[in-house]
Amino acid sequence: MADAKREIERKYESDDSGLPDLTGVGGVAAVLDKGVVELDATYYDTADERLAAAALTLRRRTGGSDAGWHLKFPVGPGVRDEIRAPLSDTVPEEIAALVRSRVRDDELVPLVRLRSARDVRHLVDAEGALLAEASVDAVTAERLGGRGGAAQWTEIEVELADDGDPAFLDLVEKRLRRAGVRPSKSPSKLARALEQTGGRRPRKDKPAPQVTAGDHVLAYLRAQRDVLVDLDPAVRRDIPDSVHRMRVATRRARSTLRSFRSVLDRAVTDPVAAELKWLAGELGVGRDQEVMAERLTAALDALPPHLVAGPVPERLASWAQARRGGAQSHLAGVLDSRRYLTLLDTLDALLADPPLRKAAGKKPGKVLAKAAAKDLATVSALVEQAIDVPPGEERDVAVHEARKKAKRTRYAAEAAAPALGGPARSLTKAMKSLTTLLGDHQDSVMTRLTLRELSAVAHAAGENTFTYGVLYGREEARAAQAEAELPRLWKEIGSTAAV
Repeated sequence: MADAKREIERKYESDDSGLPDLTGVGGVAAVLDKGVVELDATYYDTADERLAAAALTLRRRTGGSDAGWHLKFPVGPGVRDEIRAPLSDTVPEEIAALVRSRVRDDELVPLVRLRSARDVRHLVDAEGALLAEASVDAVTAERLGGRGGAAQWTEIEVELADDGDPAFLDLVEKRLRRAGVRPSKSPSKLARALEQTGGRRPRKDKPAPQVTAGDHVLAYLRAQRDVLVDLDPAVRRDIPDSVHRMRVATRRARSTLRSFRSVLDRAVTDPVAAELKWLAGELGVGRDQEVMAERLTAALDALPPHLVAGPVPERLASWAQARRGGAQSHLAGVLDSRRYLTLLDTLDALLADPPLRKAAGKKPGKVLAKAAAKDLATVSALVEQAIDVPPGEERDVAVHEARKKAKRTRYAAEAAAPALGGPARSLTKAMKSLTTLLGDHQDSVMTRLTLRELSAVAHAAGENTFTYGVLYGREEARAAQAEAELPRLWKEIGSTAAV
């Protein structure tokens, strides 16, 4: 099974002088010589180097204490999450799944071989605890597949100990700089190897200038596609909030296709929008349950002890855990499905050859403003309907529909903001306030449904159901409060929201 480790390190150029003395830096009491380790790593990628372009590295390494498969995701400057799996002849499935959104049906092939003689030093404090590992690596890089040459260099690497303070690396760097050692120009050994053995240095292309309405719409849509691809491995790893963010990107992409039909031909985009709706629904299986569990747990914690009767906390925790496990397994199946991978391919094809209509070539101001204004008019009608109908199921439905269209209007305003500036940003802010209020109302509706289900199960088990009734009443009050707040908020929005 694969495991994960947060890696915080810095790399430096090195000459024949080697590693300066680091004794006394940031509490370093001793520098222990751990000898030389021979490392042999083969890096894998697609033929067109998709992983390298995204600053991902996938390698099979022998030698050292952590031989095996390593997949590294960038987190920030000098910070990466490393996923490890045991040594095997082929890429382990748990590793392959984490790059599937980029690799898809292409093959992962050996790209570069790096052999390093690593001269290791441990930086320890007065009690012998490890602060960091510093090494001088003599590297030989070989481009594989007959596509390039070879290169050699020496570098210094300083890796922070687990749970160490990153500020310690600042102190080490200060000492290294005083000794004439400078940070490496390449973010990783692989990046340097690709550059020096006939490949290209991985870097993202600069965004094209946004001149026309079509440019703005496609830029926003492309950003959402990129978020989907980037978040895929985070969702598979069950990183907090990743499902929510991926679902939002899916909705933004779908809303873009629906709001800007004057820019993109709906005969081509409607089927794509339908598939995005499907994906959002599948992602919602886990996300809606997560929101529900958090809401119920917070509500239960807020109750005075005398209002908690029976094993309510235990039943709620058991319900949440069972639903969460099932949802995660379901999501893994969705992300491995042919339907999902085809959707990613379809988005790529649409962006590469967009079905532009006449309005796409016009200046963005009027085109984008007209689309956002049309969405806002729809929201206005739905909000007025929600205010007018009496409380009950009909109002619940009207509020939910208004919320969905308010989200769509918000995303249209976001897409238009680079062209329209302040008015679009004001509309975005207004729709965010509206969706927050209406979202709390919808969460209350769904929470009451869940409470009825939990109460029925508890009753069948002979448990006291009093607390479920208390929670249900409080949720009714929250919904009523949101309904009472809606007219005031909508009046306030009506006086400021325009594009």
